[in-house]
Amino acid sequence: MDQVKAMKAFVRIYERSSFTLAAADLNLPRATLTHTLNQFEAWLGTRLLERSTRKVRPTLDGEAYYRRCVQLLAELEDAELAFRSVAPKGRLRVDLQGTLARHFVIPALPQFMARYPDIELSISEADRFVDLIAEGVDCVLRAGTLGDSTLIGKRVASLRQITCASPAYLRRFGEPRSLAELKDHRAVNYVSRNATRVFPFEFMVDGERTEVAIDGAVSVSGAEIYAASAIAGLGLIQCPHYRMQRQIDQGLIREVLPDMPPPPMPVSVLYPHNRHLSPRVRVFVDWLSEVFAQVPRQAEV
Repeated sequence: MDQVKAMKAFVRIYERSSFTLAAADLNLPRATLTHTLNQFEAWLGTRLLERSTRKVRPTLDGEAYYRRCVQLLAELEDAELAFRSVAPKGRLRVDLQGTLARHFVIPALPQFMARYPDIELSISEADRFVDLIAEGVDCVLRAGTLGDSTLIGKRVASLRQITCASPAYLRRFGEPRSLAELKDHRAVNYVSRNATRVFPFEFMVDGERTEVAIDGAVSVSGAEIYAASAIAGLGLIQCPHYRMQRQIDQGLIREVLPDMPPPPMPVSVLYPHNRHLSPRVRVFVDWLSEVFAQVPRQAEV
């Protein structure tokens, strides 16, 4: 029995809570994975996982052994890379925020693949919360303030944001010159998918953050709909400058209140705090830092 392969199989089954999903991740028949785990448990002399028709659950020994396995496997990979001078390899599962992926990450991705040809990337796109362990994802790229204490985040950029609206909207409601005038305006309000709460408009005034609630008949979830609603003249929005650069150049959108911009939007890579950072994740995080370091200055703070 290959103990390392058995440990990898156990870790993936534990994280996915499913033999079927783990088998798909590892590109192995489900029967092979079941046989491997049965042999491994017999060799260890303890039961690691409780199986049922609906879910796979770890035993107390399984919980303790999982933590040790994750650490040991990461250290083995580090040792192999250090002494064999080989590049990171294997599957890397990442989840990217859509607009960041399309504007910055995907166009530069050929560079990463050329640098690390032995890494197999599996990419998904979401703006929602992702349970990295349960969904088998190694890391995620997100914009916004971090709020999940179960994840470790490395900030890779701070993007300049603007308040803006369409020329048609501004002809109808006028261009605001102060925060006080916003009471006479309409907003396209952005609603969090997770908390179903409306995000207030934020402005930096003399170095201080100020929140302003603006009435609006339309609220949305999703960056593409948010931008499209502003272009359609439905109200004011706040978003990263890069999202509207082309529309501004085309005269479809105008920035307002430029002397009181929204706070910059942080961009971070997140991964679980209880996982040793694997070489695959480490090089991807470092590469993302390089990508966002090259963002044009007008998009940065």
